[in-house]
Amino acid sequence: MVEQHVCSFCGIQMEPGTGKMYVKKDGSVLYFCSTKCQNNHKLGRVSRRVQWTAAGRKALGKE
Repeated sequence: MVEQHVCSFCGIQMEPGTGKMYVKKDGSVLYFCSTKCQNNHKLGRVSRRVQWTAAGRKALGKE
């Protein structure tokens, strides 16, 4: 069974073989579906405050 991952920023299920895996110095693993998500995380943005993410839509009451 192939393991599916969830994007650490936007919360979208990723297809196997796609996206990027980022391992921090402390050993924690982050998965990103696109460079858009990776750059937003690098800029320090919180996914709850970004409208197009799953957490942002939930915080706004749209889902």
